[in-house]
Amino acid sequence: MGLTSNAVLAVAAGLAVALFAATVRLWPRLAARTARAVAGRVALLLATQLALFAAVGLLANNSFLFYGSWADLFGRQQELGTVVDHGAAGPSGSTAVRVGSVRPDVPGGGKPAAGGRIDKVVVRGHASGIDSPAYVYLPPEYFQPSHAGRSFPAVVVLTGYPGTAENLLKGLRYPRTAHERVAAGRAQPMVLVMLRPTVAPPRDTECVDVAGGPQTETFFARDLPQAVSGAYRVGDRARNWGIIGNSTGGYCALKIGLHHPDRFAASAGLSAYYEAAEDPTTGDLFHGDRTARHRADLLWSLRHRPPAASSFLVTTSREGEDNLRGTEEFIARVKAPARVSSIVLDSGGHNFNTWRREIPPALEWLSGRLSGS
Repeated sequence: MGLTSNAVLAVAAGLAVALFAATVRLWPRLAARTARAVAGRVALLLATQLALFAAVGLLANNSFLFYGSWADLFGRQQELGTVVDHGAAGPSGSTAVRVGSVRPDVPGGGKPAAGGRIDKVVVRGHASGIDSPAYVYLPPEYFQPSHAGRSFPAVVVLTGYPGTAENLLKGLRYPRTAHERVAAGRAQPMVLVMLRPTVAPPRDTECVDVAGGPQTETFFARDLPQAVSGAYRVGDRARNWGIIGNSTGGYCALKIGLHHPDRFAASAGLSAYYEAAEDPTTGDLFHGDRTARHRADLLWSLRHRPPAASSFLVTTSREGEDNLRGTEEFIARVKAPARVSSIVLDSGGHNFNTWRREIPPALEWLSGRLSGS
């Protein structure tokens, strides 16, 4: 049974209830001061507490999808075996190889022309040397004869750290939200390329090209757009591409958009921070290179780099987020010809519920700034 299955949660909850009932029933029998009675009381209390902790933890994980599988929980990676047709590689050498599909959680999801399709792919980055799994959502229009010659805009969608790409499908519901926005006439059909920023797990590289290490920025800014453009009907110009993410993914989205306006016309950071984190999960990202450290500071970059004609969206809340001041400073430092927009909630924490309130308008904002041709 999977980590996020309701069956696992039911078993854990049932075990906690059973152990609580057993404790109430057996406690009088274990009231003696003998070593055996004391050991019995300790064992019952410990077992009950552990079962309750497990049930609450599973409930929280099912709600927020911190971990998508047992392997993810225990830090074991599940590598996909793939067959790569190297003859199909584009000029860049980067490829996106389809290895499966997932049914979209939308009406008519069983038929691509009605509900679209979600491809499971492996992106093999030629310039960065990084391979990463991803999900590609293709809207229904992609399969309809009336749009057969159409090129679609694409949006890279990033999780936080250490999230999984499945969070974007199940917890944040990007494909379903995109489908609903198009059906309501609020957005144009877009291809969504969904993955986590942790492309060199378990290390959090903060989307930095690490000297002697993972070339994460190169992967997102160069390899990923080229691979997807070569595999799907997506344009390869900046106006065809946007990028969005939450938390660490939000920082990465803004960073990639800021430093690569020739690749991405619009970038959105939900609950983003504005300077690369440095902690045990990241290791030494800069190796004493002050230029690289400054470049990873978005507020420094906005002040010292010439502005480009890019669009930025940042989100925060007046109560519940700790990035309000940084967001206000980011907005103040964006200069023409760049443009900046914001979503400021009255209250909202750093969690899925907040991001689900921000994703629909964010997708509409991206739709208004991208084109498919």
